[in-house]
Amino acid sequence: MDGMSRRAALMGGAGAMMAAGLASALAQTGGQTGGQAGGEAGGAMVRGQPGAVKFSAGTEAPRMPAPPMATDCHHHVYDSRFPADPRTQLRPADASPDDYRALARRLGTQRSVLVTPSTYGTDNRLHLQAMRELGPERARMVAVVDTSVAEADLRAMHEAGVRGIRFNLVQAGVTTLDMLEPLSVRVAPMGWHVQVHMLADQIAENEAVFARLPSPVVFDHLGRVPMEKGVEHPGYIAVRRLMDRGRAWVKLSGAYMDTKVGAAGRWSDTVPVARGYATGAPERCVWASDWPHVTEPAEKPDDAALFDLLTEWVPDEAARKRVLVDNPAALYGFGRG
Repeated sequence: MDGMSRRAALMGGAGAMMAAGLASALAQTGGQTGGQAGGEAGGAMVRGQPGAVKFSAGTEAPRMPAPPMATDCHHHVYDSRFPADPRTQLRPADASPDDYRALARRLGTQRSVLVTPSTYGTDNRLHLQAMRELGPERARMVAVVDTSVAEADLRAMHEAGVRGIRFNLVQAGVTTLDMLEPLSVRVAPMGWHVQVHMLADQIAENEAVFARLPSPVVFDHLGRVPMEKGVEHPGYIAVRRLMDRGRAWVKLSGAYMDTKVGAAGRWSDTVPVARGYATGAPERCVWASDWPHVTEPAEKPDDAALFDLLTEWVPDEAARKRVLVDNPAALYGFGRG
């Protein structure tokens, strides 16, 4: 899907200094995203390696091996040398690309998608830099922009490897619902998607908006469905309707966000919702770690256990390979090996 291009990045009024920093970050990527696989997509399964990982409980590797080129479709990095946007609230500890590599080794994943978090507003420089460090053949990115972003900046972001723009409407940030449609119109010709983090009630209330967007929409973290209502919740029903119409994708991630049983119950109450998405539209689901789990400051989850949860969310091995490899390749423009 060569057309899945996405140019999102930048700054909302950060000025010439930030623009120069962005240009430098882009120059260092060399624009070499060309969809290379960085390895064969077929071949032997990849076993994770035990070991301690920052911001992750436990040390054991997952029981489930990963298919080659398995992709983690949502993670962040943090670096206090990059200023936080004063309009935002979250101020997590530093989490580096090297820290993330340790997680990938533990899980056996080989590709990833960086997502600019709310902390940095529309300043995407850190994540552009991290994408370069992780390797253009192995990493893509979803950026944050507002309606002031220039067309030249969008094009530059696309060449660097950006493939979507995110709207976080849960944590305080710099994007608003009224920006969604005009920005979707602008990025759709590049094949980008809009990634939306909203609570399920918000999704249900705005289904008509999502249905008319010219770009695909990707819902974060199981659509933030309250698990006590599960597949009966109007938000879940709205997402499924949009998926069935070919308008939407879902990230199978964030099991800890809306569970009532928690890690002690192995997040079992999330299974009906996740499995409902994965069986209803297996071609429109991707998996993600959400590392470094900044919404869970008190107790970090065990990422190996979260990865193994995928065997319950998507019991069929062929379907899991689709979720972990084929669907991300299509959505983010990775090569197929």
